[in-house]
Amino acid sequence: MIRCPDCAAELDVDEDEVEEGEILSCPECESEMEVTQTHPVHLNVISEDDEEEEDEEADEDIAEDADDDDDDDEEDDEEEEDEE
Repeated sequence: MIRCPDCAAELDVDEDEVEEGEILSCPECESEMEVTQTHPVHLNVISEDDEEEEDEEADEDIAEDADDDDDDDEEDDEEEEDEE
């Protein structure tokens, strides 16, 4: 018997048929879980918050890179003005 790590609901899954890396969904709390081990079956909850944080970090990195490029342009403009 496999239970949801979040709400302890019984999952209707045959322990002998799950594969490592398979994604399961809880019918009660709708959490998604990855099978990280098959004998015995071990589930790792896939947190949506983690995915959102990773997306936000990637967006921030892109924004920082764009800001860095803008700073370089401003410095170049200042150097050109000093030369004149």
